[in-house]
Amino acid sequence: MPGIVVVGAQWGDEGKGKVTDLLAERADLVIRFQGGNNAGHTIVRGDEVFKFHLIPSGILYPGKTCAVGNGVVVDPRVLTDEIDGLRRRGVDISGLRISANAHLIMPYHLLLDHAGEAKLGKLQIGTTRRGIGPCYADKAARLGIRMQDLLDEKILKQKIYAAMEPKRLTLRPFAKDPALDLHTMTEEYRRFGHRLEPYIADTPPLVWRALDDGGLVVFEGAQGTMLDIDHGTYPFVTSSNPVAGAACVGSGVGPKSIDEVWGVAKAYCTRVGAGPFPTELDDALGERIRKAGGEFGTTTGRARRTGWLDLVALRYACQVNGLTALAVTKLDVLTGLDPLYVATRYLGAEGATFEEFPYHQSVLHKTRGDLIELPGWREDISGARSIADLPRNAQAYLDFVSDFLGIPVATVGVGPARDAVIWTGAAERLRPAAAEA
Repeated sequence: MPGIVVVGAQWGDEGKGKVTDLLAERADLVIRFQGGNNAGHTIVRGDEVFKFHLIPSGILYPGKTCAVGNGVVVDPRVLTDEIDGLRRRGVDISGLRISANAHLIMPYHLLLDHAGEAKLGKLQIGTTRRGIGPCYADKAARLGIRMQDLLDEKILKQKIYAAMEPKRLTLRPFAKDPALDLHTMTEEYRRFGHRLEPYIADTPPLVWRALDDGGLVVFEGAQGTMLDIDHGTYPFVTSSNPVAGAACVGSGVGPKSIDEVWGVAKAYCTRVGAGPFPTELDDALGERIRKAGGEFGTTTGRARRTGWLDLVALRYACQVNGLTALAVTKLDVLTGLDPLYVATRYLGAEGATFEEFPYHQSVLHKTRGDLIELPGWREDISGARSIADLPRNAQAYLDFVSDFLGIPVATVGVGPARDAVIWTGAAERLRPAAAEA
Protein backbone atom coordinates (compact mmCIF):
# COMPACT_ATOMS: atom_id res chain seq x y z
CA MET A 1 0.00 0.00 0.00
CA PRO A 2 1.24 3.52 -0.74
CA GLY A 3 2.11 6.72 1.01
CA ILE A 4 -0.65 9.02 -0.22
CA VAL A 5 -0.75 12.80 0.14
CA VAL A 6 -4.11 14.58 0.30
CA VAL A 7 -3.89 18.28 -0.58
CA GLY A 8 -6.29 21.06 -1.38
CA ALA A 9 -6.20 21.88 -5.08
CA GLN A 10 -7.97 25.24 -4.82
CA TRP A 11 -8.14 27.98 -2.15
CA GLY A 12 -8.80 25.61 0.75
CA ASP A 13 -12.13 24.39 2.18
CA GLU A 14 -12.38 21.73 -0.53
CA GLY A 15 -13.48 18.88 1.72
CA LYS A 16 -10.08 17.32 2.47
CA GLY A 17 -11.25 16.13 5.88
CA LYS A 18 -13.92 13.89 4.42
CA VAL A 19 -11.53 12.42 1.85
CA THR A 20 -8.89 11.84 4.54
CA ASP A 21 -11.48 10.25 6.81
CA LEU A 22 -12.49 7.81 4.07
CA LEU A 23 -8.89 6.86 3.30
CA ALA A 24 -8.09 6.60 7.01
CA GLU A 25 -10.30 3.53 7.36
CA ARG A 26 -7.65 1.53 5.50
CA ALA A 27 -4.67 3.56 6.69
CA ASP A 28 -2.16 2.44 9.30
CA LEU A 29 -1.25 6.03 10.12
CA VAL A 30 -2.55 9.51 9.30
CA ILE A 31 -0.25 12.51 9.76
CA ARG A 32 -1.07 16.19 9.40
CA PHE A 33 1.96 17.96 7.95
CA GLN A 34 1.41 21.76 7.95
CA GLY A 35 -0.78 24.66 9.00
CA GLY A 36 -2.45 25.22 12.34
CA ASN A 37 -5.89 25.85 13.76
CA ASN A 38 -6.51 28.32 10.95
CA ALA A 39 -7.80 25.25 9.13
CA GLY A 40 -10.92 23.23 9.78
CA HIS A 41 -12.19 19.85 8.62
CA THR A 42 -15.83 18.83 8.99
CA ILE A 43 -16.77 15.14 9.15
CA VAL A 44 -20.38 13.91 9.10
CA ARG A 45 -20.94 10.50 10.72
CA GLY A 46 -24.64 9.63 10.70
CA ASP A 47 -26.37 12.31 12.73
CA GLU A 48 -23.12 13.53 14.27
CA VAL A 49 -20.95 16.35 12.95
CA PHE A 50 -17.30 16.56 13.99
CA LYS A 51 -15.21 19.66 13.40
CA PHE A 52 -11.44 19.28 13.56
CA HIS A 53 -8.84 22.03 13.67
CA LEU A 54 -5.59 20.27 14.59
CA ILE A 55 -6.21 16.57 15.16
CA PRO A 56 -6.13 14.45 11.98
CA SER A 57 -9.51 13.31 10.70
CA GLY A 58 -8.63 9.62 11.14
CA ILE A 59 -8.94 9.89 14.93
CA LEU A 60 -12.56 8.74 14.65
CA TYR A 61 -11.28 5.20 14.08
CA PRO A 62 -10.55 3.60 17.50
CA GLY A 63 -6.85 3.13 18.14
CA LYS A 64 -5.79 4.54 14.76
CA THR A 65 -2.39 6.23 14.96
CA CYS A 66 -2.94 9.90 14.11
CA ALA A 67 0.05 12.22 14.26
CA VAL A 68 0.47 15.99 14.24
CA GLY A 69 3.71 16.47 12.33
CA ASN A 70 6.62 18.82 12.94
CA GLY A 71 5.41 21.14 10.17
CA VAL A 72 2.25 22.03 12.10
CA VAL A 73 2.02 25.00 14.49
CA VAL A 74 0.00 24.13 17.59
CA ASP A 75 -2.08 26.32 19.86
CA PRO A 76 -2.09 24.12 22.98
CA ARG A 77 -5.30 25.65 24.26
CA VAL A 78 -7.12 24.74 21.05
CA LEU A 79 -5.57 21.27 21.04
CA THR A 80 -6.53 20.47 24.63
CA ASP A 81 -10.06 21.77 24.02
CA GLU A 82 -10.30 19.55 20.94
CA ILE A 83 -9.08 16.53 22.93
CA ASP A 84 -11.58 17.22 25.71
CA GLY A 85 -14.41 17.65 23.22
CA LEU A 86 -13.67 14.33 21.55
CA ARG A 87 -13.42 12.55 24.88
CA ARG A 88 -16.82 13.89 25.93
CA ARG A 89 -18.25 12.37 22.77
CA GLY A 90 -16.70 8.99 23.49
CA VAL A 91 -13.95 9.15 20.87
CA ASP A 92 -10.83 7.07 21.61
CA ILE A 93 -7.79 9.34 21.30
CA SER A 94 -5.19 6.86 22.51
CA GLY A 95 -3.67 6.84 19.01
CA LEU A 96 -2.91 10.59 19.00
CA ARG A 97 0.74 11.62 18.74
CA ILE A 98 2.18 15.13 18.49
CA SER A 99 5.63 15.85 17.14
CA ALA A 100 8.05 17.07 19.80
CA ASN A 101 9.37 19.45 17.13
CA ALA A 102 6.04 21.09 16.31
CA HIS A 103 6.09 24.79 17.17
CA LEU A 104 3.72 26.42 19.64
CA ILE A 105 1.47 29.40 19.16
CA MET A 106 2.00 31.74 22.10
CA PRO A 107 -0.23 34.53 23.47
CA TYR A 108 1.97 37.19 21.89
CA HIS A 109 1.50 35.58 18.46
CA LEU A 110 -2.26 36.10 18.74
CA LEU A 111 -1.84 39.74 19.76
CA LEU A 112 0.65 40.43 16.97
CA ASP A 113 -1.65 38.81 14.40
CA HIS A 114 -4.63 40.95 15.44
CA ALA A 115 -2.54 44.12 15.55
CA GLY A 116 -0.90 43.42 12.19
CA GLU A 117 -4.20 42.92 10.35
CA ALA A 118 -5.80 45.97 11.99
CA LYS A 119 -2.85 48.12 10.96
CA LEU A 120 -3.25 47.10 7.31
CA GLY A 121 -6.80 48.49 7.20
CA LYS A 122 -8.23 48.11 3.69
CA LEU A 123 -5.12 46.20 2.64
CA GLN A 124 -5.82 43.35 5.08
CA ILE A 125 -4.81 39.89 3.90
CA GLY A 126 -7.80 38.28 5.59
CA THR A 127 -5.98 36.00 8.04
CA THR A 128 -7.93 34.05 10.64
CA ARG A 129 -6.06 36.01 13.35
CA ARG A 130 -5.12 32.77 15.09
CA GLY A 131 -1.43 33.69 15.45
CA ILE A 132 -0.32 31.36 12.67
CA GLY A 133 1.82 33.81 10.69
CA PRO A 134 3.71 35.26 13.69
CA CYS A 135 4.38 31.71 14.94
CA TYR A 136 5.88 30.63 11.61
CA ALA A 137 7.86 33.90 11.56
CA ASP A 138 9.38 33.06 14.94
CA LYS A 139 10.15 29.55 13.70
CA ALA A 140 12.09 30.99 10.75
CA ALA A 141 13.83 33.49 13.06
CA ARG A 142 14.82 30.60 15.37
CA LEU A 143 12.86 32.12 18.22
CA GLY A 144 10.17 29.45 18.31
CA ILE A 145 8.90 27.47 21.27
CA ARG A 146 8.45 23.77 20.51
CA MET A 147 6.28 21.05 22.03
CA GLN A 148 9.30 19.46 23.71
CA ASP A 149 10.03 22.75 25.51
CA LEU A 150 6.84 22.30 27.50
CA LEU A 151 8.53 19.45 29.34
CA ASP A 152 11.43 21.52 30.71
CA GLU A 153 10.44 24.55 32.80
CA LYS A 154 13.88 26.17 32.75
CA ILE A 155 14.27 25.97 28.98
CA LEU A 156 10.65 27.05 28.47
CA LYS A 157 11.08 30.23 30.51
CA GLN A 158 14.37 31.10 28.84
CA LYS A 159 12.97 30.60 25.36
CA ILE A 160 9.83 32.66 26.05
CA TYR A 161 11.99 35.51 27.35
CA ALA A 162 14.29 35.32 24.31
CA ALA A 163 11.31 35.27 21.92
CA MET A 164 9.60 38.26 23.53
CA GLU A 165 12.67 40.48 23.84
CA PRO A 166 12.82 41.57 20.16
CA LYS A 167 9.08 42.24 20.26
CA ARG A 168 9.05 44.60 23.25
CA LEU A 169 8.40 47.70 21.16
CA THR A 170 5.71 46.07 19.03
CA LEU A 171 4.02 44.62 22.12
CA ARG A 172 4.10 47.90 24.06
CA PRO A 173 0.36 48.59 23.49
CA PHE A 174 -0.34 45.26 25.25
CA ALA A 175 2.14 45.76 28.09
CA LYS A 176 -0.58 45.50 30.75
CA ASP A 177 -2.11 42.34 29.32
CA PRO A 178 -1.69 39.68 32.03
CA ALA A 179 -1.30 37.01 29.36
CA LEU A 180 2.13 38.47 28.52
CA ASP A 181 3.53 38.17 32.02
CA LEU A 182 6.56 35.87 31.78
CA HIS A 183 5.78 33.91 34.95
CA THR A 184 2.08 33.58 34.09
CA MET A 185 2.85 32.41 30.58
CA THR A 186 5.44 29.89 31.75
CA GLU A 187 3.08 28.40 34.33
CA GLU A 188 0.18 28.24 31.90
CA TYR A 189 2.26 26.46 29.25
CA ARG A 190 3.76 24.10 31.82
CA ARG A 191 0.21 23.03 32.62
CA PHE A 192 -0.40 22.43 28.94
CA GLY A 193 2.77 20.35 28.94
CA HIS A 194 1.47 18.12 31.73
CA ARG A 195 -1.78 17.60 29.82
CA LEU A 196 -0.12 16.87 26.50
CA GLU A 197 2.96 14.92 27.65
CA PRO A 198 1.37 11.48 27.00
CA TYR A 199 0.95 12.42 23.33
CA ILE A 200 4.28 14.14 22.62
CA ALA A 201 6.51 11.85 20.55
CA ASP A 202 9.25 11.54 17.97
CA THR A 203 6.84 11.17 15.07
CA PRO A 204 9.04 10.50 11.99
CA PRO A 205 9.99 6.96 13.15
CA LEU A 206 6.28 6.18 13.46
CA VAL A 207 5.86 7.02 9.78
CA TRP A 208 9.02 5.20 8.74
CA ARG A 209 7.95 1.99 10.48
CA ALA A 210 4.48 2.08 8.98
CA LEU A 211 5.89 2.50 5.47
CA ASP A 212 8.62 -0.11 5.98
CA ASP A 213 5.95 -2.59 7.10
CA GLY A 214 4.02 -2.03 3.88
CA GLY A 215 1.29 0.00 5.54
CA LEU A 216 -0.79 2.81 4.13
CA VAL A 217 0.17 6.26 5.39
CA VAL A 218 -2.06 9.23 4.62
CA PHE A 219 -0.36 12.63 4.70
CA GLU A 220 -3.07 15.19 5.46
CA GLY A 221 -2.69 18.76 4.25
CA ALA A 222 -4.56 21.88 5.28
CA GLN A 223 -5.63 24.98 3.29
CA GLY A 224 -5.04 24.74 -0.47
CA THR A 225 -2.48 25.10 -3.23
CA MET A 226 -3.51 28.62 -4.16
CA LEU A 227 -2.84 29.69 -0.57
CA ASP A 228 0.72 28.34 -0.57
CA ILE A 229 3.19 30.96 0.65
CA ASP A 230 5.52 30.27 -2.31
CA HIS A 231 3.17 29.15 -5.07
CA GLY A 232 -0.14 30.80 -4.17
CA THR A 233 -1.63 34.23 -4.76
CA TYR A 234 0.89 36.04 -2.56
CA PRO A 235 0.47 38.01 -0.29
CA PHE A 236 -3.11 36.68 0.06
CA VAL A 237 -1.85 33.32 1.24
CA THR A 238 -1.27 31.31 4.38
CA SER A 239 2.06 31.14 6.21
CA SER A 240 3.03 27.57 5.29
CA ASN A 241 3.30 25.30 2.26
CA PRO A 242 0.06 23.35 1.65
CA VAL A 243 1.51 21.72 -1.48
CA ALA A 244 2.44 18.04 -1.68
CA GLY A 245 6.19 18.63 -1.40
CA ALA A 246 5.69 19.93 2.13
CA ALA A 247 4.40 16.52 3.21
CA CYS A 248 8.01 15.32 3.28
CA VAL A 249 9.36 18.30 5.20
CA GLY A 250 6.44 18.49 7.61
CA SER A 251 6.47 14.77 8.41
CA GLY A 252 10.13 13.82 8.26
CA VAL A 253 10.11 11.49 5.26
CA GLY A 254 11.87 11.47 1.90
CA PRO A 255 10.23 11.93 -1.53
CA LYS A 256 10.43 8.20 -2.24
CA SER A 257 7.87 7.66 0.52
CA ILE A 258 5.17 9.33 -1.57
CA ASP A 259 3.43 7.10 -4.09
CA GLU A 260 0.26 9.05 -4.85
CA VAL A 261 -0.94 12.63 -4.54
CA TRP A 262 -4.65 13.33 -4.49
CA GLY A 263 -5.85 16.85 -5.06
CA VAL A 264 -9.23 17.67 -3.55
CA ALA A 265 -11.37 20.17 -5.47
CA LYS A 266 -14.97 21.27 -5.31
CA ALA A 267 -17.04 21.03 -8.46
CA TYR A 268 -17.01 24.83 -8.31
CA CYS A 269 -14.69 27.30 -6.53
CA THR A 270 -14.66 29.12 -3.20
CA ARG A 271 -12.23 31.43 -1.49
CA VAL A 272 -12.13 33.00 1.99
CA GLY A 273 -10.59 36.40 2.62
CA ALA A 274 -9.06 38.86 0.22
CA GLY A 275 -7.16 38.16 -2.99
CA PRO A 276 -7.76 37.55 -6.70
CA PHE A 277 -10.56 35.19 -7.74
CA PRO A 278 -10.94 35.15 -11.57
CA THR A 279 -14.20 33.15 -11.68
CA GLU A 280 -15.97 34.84 -8.74
CA LEU A 281 -19.77 35.16 -8.83
CA ASP A 282 -20.50 38.24 -6.77
CA ASP A 283 -24.22 38.09 -7.47
CA ALA A 284 -27.44 36.19 -6.70
CA LEU A 285 -26.11 33.05 -8.38
CA GLY A 286 -23.02 33.15 -6.19
CA GLU A 287 -25.24 33.50 -3.14
CA ARG A 288 -27.34 30.55 -4.30
CA ILE A 289 -24.22 28.37 -4.53
CA ARG A 290 -23.08 29.63 -1.11
CA LYS A 291 -26.34 28.61 0.53
CA ALA A 292 -26.62 25.29 -1.30
CA GLY A 293 -23.05 24.37 -0.42
CA GLY A 294 -23.11 25.69 3.14
CA GLU A 295 -20.11 27.81 2.30
CA PHE A 296 -19.20 29.20 5.69
CA GLY A 297 -15.82 28.62 7.33
CA THR A 298 -15.42 25.72 9.80
CA THR A 299 -12.93 27.74 11.84
CA THR A 300 -14.17 31.32 11.47
CA GLY A 301 -17.77 31.05 10.27
CA ARG A 302 -16.95 33.59 7.56
CA ALA A 303 -19.00 33.47 4.36
CA ARG A 304 -16.91 32.12 1.51
CA ARG A 305 -16.72 33.81 -1.87
CA THR A 306 -18.05 31.52 -4.61
CA GLY A 307 -17.46 31.11 -8.32
CA TRP A 308 -17.36 28.74 -11.28
CA LEU A 309 -14.76 26.00 -11.52
CA ASP A 310 -11.38 27.45 -12.50
CA LEU A 311 -9.54 24.90 -14.63
CA VAL A 312 -6.58 27.22 -15.25
CA ALA A 313 -5.80 27.36 -11.52
CA LEU A 314 -6.64 23.67 -11.12
CA ARG A 315 -4.22 22.65 -13.87
CA TYR A 316 -1.58 24.79 -12.15
CA ALA A 317 -2.30 22.87 -8.92
CA CYS A 318 -1.82 19.61 -10.81
CA GLN A 319 1.61 20.72 -11.96
CA VAL A 320 2.79 22.17 -8.63
CA ASN A 321 1.70 19.11 -6.65
CA GLY A 322 2.29 16.37 -9.21
CA LEU A 323 -1.30 15.22 -8.74
CA THR A 324 -2.00 11.62 -9.66
CA ALA A 325 -5.77 11.85 -9.14
CA LEU A 326 -8.55 14.29 -8.35
CA ALA A 327 -11.14 13.93 -5.60
CA VAL A 328 -14.15 16.03 -6.62
CA THR A 329 -16.44 17.19 -3.81
CA LYS A 330 -19.89 18.78 -3.68
CA LEU A 331 -20.96 17.85 -7.21
CA ASP A 332 -24.52 17.79 -5.85
CA VAL A 333 -24.41 21.55 -5.21
CA LEU A 334 -24.49 22.15 -8.97
CA THR A 335 -27.76 20.22 -9.36
CA GLY A 336 -30.43 22.48 -10.84
CA LEU A 337 -27.96 24.97 -12.33
CA ASP A 338 -28.30 24.84 -16.09
CA PRO A 339 -26.19 25.74 -17.94
CA LEU A 340 -22.90 25.38 -16.04
CA TYR A 341 -19.67 27.23 -16.78
CA VAL A 342 -15.98 26.50 -16.31
CA ALA A 343 -12.95 28.69 -17.01
CA THR A 344 -10.46 27.20 -19.46
CA ARG A 345 -8.29 30.31 -19.84
CA TYR A 346 -8.07 33.87 -18.49
CA LEU A 347 -8.82 37.17 -20.16
CA GLY A 348 -6.67 40.12 -19.14
CA ALA A 349 -6.28 43.80 -19.85
CA GLU A 350 -6.23 45.04 -23.44
CA GLY A 351 -7.48 41.75 -24.85
CA ALA A 352 -4.66 39.61 -23.47
CA THR A 353 -5.37 35.89 -23.01
CA PHE A 354 -3.65 33.46 -20.66
CA GLU A 355 -3.69 29.70 -21.11
CA GLU A 356 -1.43 29.23 -18.06
CA PHE A 357 -1.75 30.67 -14.56
CA PRO A 358 -0.08 34.15 -14.59
CA TYR A 359 2.95 34.44 -12.34
CA HIS A 360 2.78 38.25 -11.98
CA GLN A 361 0.35 39.57 -9.39
CA SER A 362 -0.40 42.77 -11.32
CA VAL A 363 -1.51 40.66 -14.25
CA LEU A 364 -3.47 38.13 -12.19
CA HIS A 365 -5.46 40.78 -10.32
CA LYS A 366 -6.82 42.09 -13.63
CA THR A 367 -7.82 38.76 -15.13
CA ARG A 368 -11.21 37.12 -15.32
CA GLY A 369 -12.12 33.62 -16.34
CA ASP A 370 -12.93 32.97 -19.98
CA LEU A 371 -15.93 30.71 -19.47
CA ILE A 372 -17.24 27.92 -21.63
CA GLU A 373 -20.74 26.56 -21.26
CA LEU A 374 -21.56 22.99 -20.27
CA PRO A 375 -25.03 21.47 -19.89
CA GLY A 376 -26.32 21.03 -16.36
CA TRP A 377 -28.70 18.48 -14.80
CA ARG A 378 -31.74 18.61 -12.56
CA GLU A 379 -31.89 15.01 -11.28
CA ASP A 380 -31.12 14.33 -7.60
CA ILE A 381 -27.68 12.69 -7.49
CA SER A 382 -27.35 12.19 -3.72
CA GLY A 383 -28.06 8.47 -4.03
CA ALA A 384 -25.53 7.82 -6.79
CA ARG A 385 -22.80 5.35 -5.81
CA SER A 386 -21.24 4.75 -9.21
CA ILE A 387 -20.44 6.97 -12.17
CA ALA A 388 -23.13 5.12 -14.13
CA ASP A 389 -25.72 6.29 -11.57
CA LEU A 390 -25.09 9.93 -12.48
CA PRO A 391 -27.06 11.82 -15.13
CA ARG A 392 -25.35 11.90 -18.50
CA ASN A 393 -24.56 15.61 -18.20
CA ALA A 394 -22.97 15.12 -14.76
CA GLN A 395 -20.79 12.37 -16.21
CA ALA A 396 -19.86 14.66 -19.09
CA TYR A 397 -18.93 17.44 -16.64
CA LEU A 398 -16.52 15.12 -14.78
CA ASP A 399 -15.11 13.79 -18.04
CA PHE A 400 -14.44 17.30 -19.29
CA VAL A 401 -12.56 18.19 -16.10
CA SER A 402 -10.54 14.97 -16.13
CA ASP A 403 -9.63 15.31 -19.82
CA PHE A 404 -8.63 18.96 -19.40
CA LEU A 405 -6.36 18.18 -16.44
CA GLY A 406 -5.01 14.89 -17.77
CA ILE A 407 -5.59 12.98 -14.51
CA PRO A 408 -8.35 10.60 -13.42
CA VAL A 409 -11.14 11.42 -11.00
CA ALA A 410 -10.76 9.08 -8.02
CA THR A 411 -13.80 9.97 -5.93
CA VAL A 412 -16.89 12.14 -6.34
CA GLY A 413 -18.80 13.64 -3.43
CA VAL A 414 -22.57 13.74 -3.99
CA GLY A 415 -23.73 14.83 -0.52
CA PRO A 416 -22.51 15.69 2.99
CA ALA A 417 -22.97 12.20 4.47
CA ARG A 418 -19.89 10.01 4.79
CA ASP A 419 -21.24 7.39 2.40
CA ALA A 420 -22.39 9.91 -0.21
CA VAL A 421 -19.32 9.23 -2.32
CA ILE A 422 -18.66 7.56 -5.66
CA TRP A 423 -15.44 5.55 -5.86
CA THR A 424 -14.12 5.16 -9.39
CA GLY A 425 -11.82 2.50 -10.77
CA ALA A 426 -8.86 4.85 -10.20
CA ALA A 427 -9.35 4.47 -6.44
CA GLU A 428 -10.48 0.87 -6.27
CA ARG A 429 -7.65 -0.45 -4.09
CA LEU A 430 -8.16 2.33 -1.54
CA ARG A 431 -11.92 1.95 -1.30
CA PRO A 432 -13.07 1.60 2.35
CA ALA A 433 -14.50 -1.76 3.33
CA ALA A 434 -17.87 -0.17 4.07
CA ALA A 435 -18.05 1.17 0.50
CA GLU A 436 -17.35 -2.27 -0.90
CA ALA A 437 -20.26 -3.90 0.91
